[in-house]
This record gives sequence, C-alpha cells and structure tokens, in this order.
Amino acid sequence: MQNLKLGIFVVLGTVLLIIAAYLIGNGQSLFVKKFTINAVFSNVNGLQVGNNVRFSGIDIGTVDNIEMKNDSTIVVYMVINKKMKEHIRSNAVATIGSDGLVGSMLVNIVPGKGQAVLIEDGTRLESYHRIPSQDMLNTLNVTNENAALLTSDLLKITESLIEGKGTFGRLLNDSIMAKDLKETIVNLKYSSEMVSSTLEELQKTIEGVNSGNGVAGVLLTDTLSADKVRKMIQNLEVSSVEINRITSDLNTLVGEVKNGEGILDKVATDTVLANQLVRTMKNIEEGTQKFNENMEALKHNFLTRGYFRKLEREQQKQAKQNH
Repeated sequence: MQNLKLGIFVVLGTVLLIIAAYLIGNGQSLFVKKFTINAVFSNVNGLQVGNNVRFSGIDIGTVDNIEMKNDSTIVVYMVINKKMKEHIRSNAVATIGSDGLVGSMLVNIVPGKGQAVLIEDGTRLESYHRIPSQDMLNTLNVTNENAALLTSDLLKITESLIEGKGTFGRLLNDSIMAKDLKETIVNLKYSSEMVSSTLEELQKTIEGVNSGNGVAGVLLTDTLSADKVRKMIQNLEVSSVEINRITSDLNTLVGEVKNGEGILDKVATDTVLANQLVRTMKNIEEGTQKFNENMEALKHNFLTRGYFRKLEREQQKQAKQNH
C-alpha cells in the first residue's frame, strides 16, 4: 500500500514537473522555432541578456547575446519567433527602451516606412539611440527649475505693471499717455501713407523722365534741346556780364550827378543852360525843317531836277538788285 502511494506520488510529481517545465519553456520560447537577428548600438543603457524584444508592442523574442566590439560599437543579438519572419521587414528600426519609466530594459523593433524585403536569419537592423529616461528626468528637472525662475520673473513684471512702474506700467494705468500714444501711432500711419504716396509720384516722375516726357525728360533724352538750353545759359551769362557793366556805368553816372559833376548835373541844376539847350534843340528842328523844304524845292528846279531823277533811278536799280 505504501509502495502504491509512493508510486502514485512519484508519477504525479513527474507529471507536474513536466507540465511546469513545458509552461516555463513555452513562456521563454524554449520550444518555439527561432531565428537570429542583430543590431549595433553605441550604448545599451543597461540592457541584459534575456531581456524582451518587442515588435509593435508585442513580445516576439529575447536578447540572446551582447557583444562589445569597441568603445563605441556594441552588437546585440536577438532570437526571434520564426512566425514573426513574415511581418518584419529589413527596413525596421531597433531601439533600446524601458518597460515604463523604471521597468527593465528591452529592445523595441519599429516598422520602417515604405516597402522592403522580409528579414532573414542573421539580418542586421538599423538602430536608433533614444535618450535614456534618467537623462530625460534630468533635463525635465532643469526645465522645471528654469520654468520656476521664469514664473518668478513674470510675477515681478506683472506686479510692476499693476503698480504702474516703468513705461508699460504707465501705459496701462495712465489713460492720457495711452491716448497720446494712440494719436502718435495714428500720425505715424498717416505719415507713412503720405510717404508712400510721395514715393509713388516720384516713381511716376522718374518713369516719365526716362521715357522722355516733360521738360526734364526732353532735356535728359534730347541732345539738341540740351545744347540749346546750354547756349541760352551761356547767352544769359554774357548778358549778365553786360548788365553788370551797364549797371556799373549807371552807378558811375548817378554818382557824378550826386557829386555835381558831368553834363547831366549841369542840365539838372543850371536852369539857364537848360533853357539854352531847349532853344538850341528848337532851332535845330526849325533849321532841319527849312533844309528839307529847300531840298524839295531843288528837286523841282529845272537846273537840278535831272540830277535828283538820276539819283532816284540808281536807288531803285540798287533796290531791285538787293531783292
């Protein structure tokens, strides 16, 4: 009886041992057909042999071996379930991450973009180095400190604005200053519009000059007109010299009159001389009139009439030749 119980116990223990071994082996993929792939990393971030390998979030294998080639090259060999061979392509990317923030390290295989051939036994995948969680936490800590400092500075600035300190504080609290600033901006806008309009008019004027329109365009493009203008300017310069000379002579003459010198002063101041000049001019006019009457009488005198007719014919002949 005891031997029977012992036999049953041994059989049951053996069966349980086999079942446990099968379950453990099945969980560790010991009884599954596998193939090997690898990837090269510069830092494995604490990855160990036996850690999981995931593809799109599914456990498909484990890390089989980690081989360090040199100080910057580490080859990670992975054993993958052979069933996954139909889903992983050669453009997939392997990265090292963690199972959560503080979980164990693992290898994540991310599908690549585009079409590529399926992987084979011994295929080497492209790798991508992610920032470790610790480095991310350190960076986040520094960012939080900077955010705290920035918040403190912003609080100080806000308090200054509320209290009306500084230019912006005065603008927020002083309605008159804000109104003046608004008017200034409006004036600047109006000035900008006027400047733009002036520039447009100037552009049109320049285009007209370049095309030869207007006086300036003609002067710039027509050489003949430019020469005429140049000659006019030269004549004006000569006339200016002559006018200056005549003005100088007039000044001299006026000076002599003021100083009591010259004939003009005599005429202007000596009434006797002025009367004599008037009588002289009158006698000259009377003598000229009598001379003209005598000449007319000579023309009709039979002694001298032939001479005057001959002289008249010569004058007419000379006039015809000139025409």
